[in-house]
Amino acid sequence: MSNAEQNLNFERIVRPHFDRLYRLAWRLTGNKAEAEDLFQELLVKAYGLLDDLVAIEEPGSWLSRVMYNLFVDQHRRYTRQRMHLVDEGHLPGAGLADLAGDLDPVTDIERLENLMRLDAALGQLSEEHRLIVLLHDTEGYKLKEIQDITGVPVGTIKSRLHRARARLRDILSPDGTFS
Repeated sequence: MSNAEQNLNFERIVRPHFDRLYRLAWRLTGNKAEAEDLFQELLVKAYGLLDDLVAIEEPGSWLSRVMYNLFVDQHRRYTRQRMHLVDEGHLPGAGLADLAGDLDPVTDIERLENLMRLDAALGQLSEEHRLIVLLHDTEGYKLKEIQDITGVPVGTIKSRLHRARARLRDILSPDGTFS
C-alpha cells in the first residue's frame, strides 16, 4: 500500500472518531496538555497499526480501548516512581541523623522501619487516595493546586484526604497511633 493510500485509509477510518477520542482523553487525564499528548500518542500508535485497524469492524471502540490502555500504562509508570525510601548515604549533609539530631542506631532502625511501614500502608490505599495524600502531605501542594492538577473539586479532595488519613491510621496501628 502506498503512502498516499495509507493516509487516505487513516483519514477515512480514524477521523470520524476524533471528537469522541479527544473527549475521552480529556476525561482520562483531566488536563488539556496531557489530553493532547495522549490523543497524539494514540494517533501515532493507530497509524503504525493501520493494517490491523482496516480489518476491525468497530474502529471507534478499538481506538478507545487502545487509548485507555495507553493512559493506564502512563499512569503505572508514574505510580512506580511515586515514592522511594532514601538510604542515609544518599541524603545531603549527615543523612537521617542530620534530620533528627543525635540518634542512636536503635532509633535509626526504628525510623527506617516506620518509613517502610508507611510506604507499605500507602501501597494499600486506592490510587485516588494515595495520590491526594502524596501531593498534599508529602509534596506540600495546597488543595487548590491539587484541584488544578487532578481536576477533582476541592470538596472531594478534602473528603479523600480525610478518608486516606483515617485509612492510614487504621492500617498502621489498631489504636490509630504511629509508633
